[in-house]
Amino acid sequence: MSSIFAAGARTEPAEALRRSFAVAWGEIGAAWGVAPSTAAVQGYLLVSDGPLSEPEVRRALGMSHRAASMALAQCEEWGLVERASLPRRSGQRGPAATAWTMVGDHWEWFRRVAIARQQRETAPALPVIERCANQAHAAADDPEMRRLAERLDGLLSFVRRFERGVDIIVRGDARSIERLFAALYTLDAPTVSRLWALLGDLEADEMARAMALLSELPPAAARRLMALADQPVLRRLIGLA
Repeated sequence: MSSIFAAGARTEPAEALRRSFAVAWGEIGAAWGVAPSTAAVQGYLLVSDGPLSEPEVRRALGMSHRAASMALAQCEEWGLVERASLPRRSGQRGPAATAWTMVGDHWEWFRRVAIARQQRETAPALPVIERCANQAHAAADDPEMRRLAERLDGLLSFVRRFERGVDIIVRGDARSIERLFAALYTLDAPTVSRLWALLGDLEADEMARAMALLSELPPAAARRLMALADQPVLRRLIGLA
């Protein structure tokens, strides 16, 4: 990626900043386990105006045709970019090329990345852990295998719950996910501490029951319930005041 700023090339300040951002995004992508070229292409499209063709991306980032094409294909596979409805001319002679555009909503591409990582990382791990746990249980007359089976059972339970939690998050549409994170963003430190303390004291089935009941409420009823819970009389009744 060091060839992004070609010697002697004159670049407008905004374009220079876009390319610099793409380089940094590529380095961050490497820490996430994403190929730097793929992350750099995503980063460049993320801060660019409108659709761009592969030749435009390639020239901006100093990449070969093969590298740029592969990076765009991987971005499409991850659900980060989409093909534009119309081809685009890139300023050179020849036919118009396929144009690419970033998925316009940050929360939507967050959701898509979470789904892709779940499919690539967590889902393949489950059958491996299950197979090893079954093998350990089959030989549980051996004390060491019995202890190994217990450890594998704990790991399997963790991975299943983690996958289920991720699955619940990504089932939401982009707007609902955004509102959830917006609500979490506004919580101050004392509120967060109280919430964690409350979660630590409640049993899992109690929390599940509360969430199931809440899910049955239409939005108007949920708003009335929250307004009612904020009334001084009720707060004293339930021990909040």
